[in-house]
Amino acid sequence: MMRWTRQSLVTLLLVPTILPGSDASAATRQTRVLVLHSTRQDTQLAVLADQELPRILTSRLSRTIDYYAEYMDPARIPDQQHDAALRDFLYEKYRDQPFDLVIALQEVAWQFVRRHQEKLFPGTPVVFSSTEPDVVRLQNSTGVIYPLNLRGTLELALKLQPEVTRVFVVSGASKRDRVYETLARAQFRSFERRVIFTYLIGLPRADLERRVATLPERSIVYYLLFYRDGAGENLNPLEFLDHLTVVANRPIYSWVDSTLNHGVVGGRLRDQSALVQAVADKSIRVLQGDRPGTIPVSTLDVSAARVDWRQLQRWHISDSRVPSGTRVYYRQSGSSTAGSRYPFTVGVPMLVWLAIAFGVVMLALRRRRRNAHNKHPHTKAPRLDERMRDFGWRLLKAQEEERSRIARELHDDISQQAAVLTIDLERAIGSARRRSGEARKLVRGALAHAKNLSKSVHDLSYKLHPEHLRVVGLVGALAQLQRELSRPGLVITVSAENVAPRLPDEVALCLFRVAQEGIHNAIKHSGARRISVQLSGDHDGLLLTVTDDGGGFDVGAASGKGLGLIGMKERVEAVGGSLDVVSRRGAGTRLDVAVPLAARRTSQYAS
Repeated sequence: MMRWTRQSLVTLLLVPTILPGSDASAATRQTRVLVLHSTRQDTQLAVLADQELPRILTSRLSRTIDYYAEYMDPARIPDQQHDAALRDFLYEKYRDQPFDLVIALQEVAWQFVRRHQEKLFPGTPVVFSSTEPDVVRLQNSTGVIYPLNLRGTLELALKLQPEVTRVFVVSGASKRDRVYETLARAQFRSFERRVIFTYLIGLPRADLERRVATLPERSIVYYLLFYRDGAGENLNPLEFLDHLTVVANRPIYSWVDSTLNHGVVGGRLRDQSALVQAVADKSIRVLQGDRPGTIPVSTLDVSAARVDWRQLQRWHISDSRVPSGTRVYYRQSGSSTAGSRYPFTVGVPMLVWLAIAFGVVMLALRRRRRNAHNKHPHTKAPRLDERMRDFGWRLLKAQEEERSRIARELHDDISQQAAVLTIDLERAIGSARRRSGEARKLVRGALAHAKNLSKSVHDLSYKLHPEHLRVVGLVGALAQLQRELSRPGLVITVSAENVAPRLPDEVALCLFRVAQEGIHNAIKHSGARRISVQLSGDHDGLLLTVTDDGGGFDVGAASGKGLGLIGMKERVEAVGGSLDVVSRRGAGTRLDVAVPLAARRTSQYAS
């Protein structure tokens, strides 16, 4: 009997490994999640979601997520052409790849999943997000409804500018653009007794620019969406908004947070981070074992009133009109000075004097510390290093504020002049059609130069002050830097692990600047073909490593001479961190940066 029992026990233990179709690795395989985006890959929501969803799911579930993402592009490719091709593509790509969860972000992706779930993802749980209040729900699904609140921005605009009598609504010609136009017309109907609406819908780009450059007084512009113009030109909505805010002679408002810092005054803006977090919360419940059908669909208002203080100054809108509870962004030092476009800033000459003063003070403090140590060798000089570091941080902060001011001047002044020049040249081309071929050639060449000038100014403004850090965070900003600088023959990789989505501003800016400087140095001076940026967090703080396979240099000989290295070292030390440079000729370069996340700048001198 004992012998039979032992044999039976062995058999029972072996059954899972010998039954047909059993999968011994099923318990240990990674959790697979597929995200379907309703937009192309470079849109702000797609960038944010692809950064945040894997991080949130991995940290909350304490297991590795095998994350997949696919992108739709209904603005450029009509649904009837795209739908069947995308369905067949996904079927062939993933037919042997089971998913634990499918996430459909926004309405286009959710409609696609509803149409093709049985063929593509039979039995797979689905979490969706949608703006439709009466959304059709699949049996094995749950999600988040976030109705688009377009009227909230108009309410805020009329509080900020009660004198306004006309509203010019701008949208494009694509099918997706038209959806927002229809929604806006419905939500704005209740305002028609208060203001006159003019819908600038589906115009050719040049015609629209001419219209918004000559709007009447007591007018505003409401920017909806612009994926395609009336001439069939496909556009990036944010890049086009950058251009439009330069050309327009009246304030522009919008409805989504990604437009902030692109020249709009503000509005009741949809918080895309809050939307991603809400979708992640639903996804976690499903991946923890809750049946989607038992999880209620949530209806959320993920919008908040936000304004750009710099645009209030630009359009002479009084701070006293900003309603309570409105978040004010980019307020600059000394903002109490009324009527000034940039009330208090540190000019370039002042920065030079500050740098000289900083050097003199550093020498004096070091001499004082050395004298104190010589007189009392066993007595510490408390707070001296902290005061030096604090002074350095203040100088760097003043420098960043000045960069921000110059970037805004480039955007609001020089870019505007270049845009007007571009419009004039386009008009000249029209009149030059009756002239000689040589005249047309000259005008077209001038137009090309003007467009290149506009792009160069825009790029310089962006490099001077990377405001997108606020929107996508440090990891997203580094990924964007990777995309911008990668090219044939140069591979740049960016990886991040255990990095919080929101870091202190001074830490995020410091690490971004160091990585930016390190990459540019490798490209310009070392002939590198591979550059790696690695960012990781632990209980002490953050570690940033930038390595390249370039020609390297003599660190000892360059110490104290290269302004780039000195600048990086000062930045890192200003936030209490350390920088180590390892390089030798012919062996590449490695920058190691360690920055603490504990309380910094706690001295009585900090503010």
